[in-house]
Amino acid sequence: MSKKIIDRLQKDHGDAVEETSDFRGDHEARVKAKSWKKVALWLRDDLQMDHLIDLTAVDYPEREPEEPRFEMKLFVRSTKTNERIRLATRVGDGEKIDSLVEVWRGANWAEREVFDMFGIPFEGHPDLRRILMYEEFEGFPLRKDYPIDRTQPLVAYRKVEGTDKLPPFGPDEGQPWGRIDWQKRLDGEEVQVSPSIGVQSGDRKALSTGPEHGE
Repeated sequence: MSKKIIDRLQKDHGDAVEETSDFRGDHEARVKAKSWKKVALWLRDDLQMDHLIDLTAVDYPEREPEEPRFEMKLFVRSTKTNERIRLATRVGDGEKIDSLVEVWRGANWAEREVFDMFGIPFEGHPDLRRILMYEEFEGFPLRKDYPIDRTQPLVAYRKVEGTDKLPPFGPDEGQPWGRIDWQKRLDGEEVQVSPSIGVQSGDRKALSTGPEHGE
């Protein structure tokens, strides 16, 4: 990434910049949420950032209520100069952020995924609806306080002739390896509830346990 981009940004939009950082050559600028789209347009038009690499979000529930919970991340580069930058902004739970679909059409599905997984709404998005989960799905799976033992789906299976379907995962199945009990963590306890660690500690059986596996 290029420090020249950061310098230009601070010169042209210094009032919008809240913080800049540089970690091992990766330059990032965090801007005010109200300036999110304005700075994005400037990156595209003035600095020829014509390639949207990615757009996503990160959840920091421990920030609340002092600071906004979510951090939006935008990765863009120029195919003409090969310069790139990471842009960030903070969004509170329930707050809207301007859509960047008018800036880069590729932001369409990326914003829908962020909406689907984190519940962050985008102002001005042309078709804001779930893209990975079905419409009846309740909650947002990538929020760090999403209950680990919650069973989905909440709608009946469609019957398809000749097709057998598995029942929903139970509380001890289908969980990600690194899930953390965030409520206990926020209450001051570092509690890891990963299934793999549960098996190692003897608190739960491996899914392969059974007569067919030597027991």
